[in-house]
Amino acid sequence: MFKVLANDTRLRLLHALVRDEELSVSQLADAVDLRAQAVSNQLQRLVDKGILATRRDGNRIFYRIEDRCVVGLLDLAWCLSEST
Repeated sequence: MFKVLANDTRLRLLHALVRDEELSVSQLADAVDLRAQAVSNQLQRLVDKGILATRRDGNRIFYRIEDRCVVGLLDLAWCLSEST
């Protein structure tokens, strides 16, 4: 889990999903200022680990955080980083 989360891009994607709950690949790409293909590759890793879940609406795929423990872990990490 920590190895998967130890990637700046994946952390930025998760942060965007914590803020907005559910986003498409293009919305996430805009949020982290990366190409959709690069974002899609990182999202697939998070889905494979059970951290994210998907929902299809026509041609668009929406992502959301499936593992709520990850949200708590991110909150704790942000709290710890602010206190240092």
